[in-house]
Amino acid sequence: MDVLQELTPYRDQRGNRIEFEGTLPSAAKVKITFRGSGNRLVVAASARVVDLAIDFSGDDSVVVIGETSEKRTGLRFSMRLGHQCTVDIGANVGAETRTFIRVSEGQSVRIGDDCMLASGVAIRADDSHAIYDVRTGKRTNPAGSVDVGEHVWLGKEVVVMGGVTIGDGTVVGLRSTVTRDLPNNCVAVGAPAKVVRRDVAWERPVLTFREPGIDGVPEAQQRSEKYWNLTDD
Repeated sequence: MDVLQELTPYRDQRGNRIEFEGTLPSAAKVKITFRGSGNRLVVAASARVVDLAIDFSGDDSVVVIGETSEKRTGLRFSMRLGHQCTVDIGANVGAETRTFIRVSEGQSVRIGDDCMLASGVAIRADDSHAIYDVRTGKRTNPAGSVDVGEHVWLGKEVVVMGGVTIGDGTVVGLRSTVTRDLPNNCVAVGAPAKVVRRDVAWERPVLTFREPGIDGVPEAQQRSEKYWNLTDD
């Protein structure tokens, strides 16, 4: 087992490697653990990594982290990957605190471009431990891939479970648990999360700094026009 405390180009005799040509802030926290072989971490040179812990527990898994070209809170993740898994983080993603990602059994997690992840978010493509039916002996909780679309806002302490797809432009509310697919441009809340509003769009500017009484539609140049769409059911 090799444990690295910095993000620099790396290759070992077991075929594990890191591809990164950028420079991190001096305060950035990094811990990359290689337990298996043939694993690869690819980080865009401009990625604003603030706190990154990745445990490659198996073999032949890949993590790709995209660029940061817009002002964002930074990239904060705690990941554990089993055998032959993939985690793909898109461009201009921001995470308020470490987003917890677990994936195993050849499954994948994708987070699309421009997503906003509040504090305490967890994405679980597996349950970490197997559960069996005592009558049949069959496994009841297989791992399942997770696909989070572009410009998705996951609220504080949201949990996304395996086998779920979330459409572009969607908002998932405080402490919700996503156990089934959600369409684009909707608001979903609850455990399990259910759609409570369709045909919505959200924007990043923090309301704390906004003058009261301004409720009109933002000018086209001030909004994420690409993600202003009707919900496709």
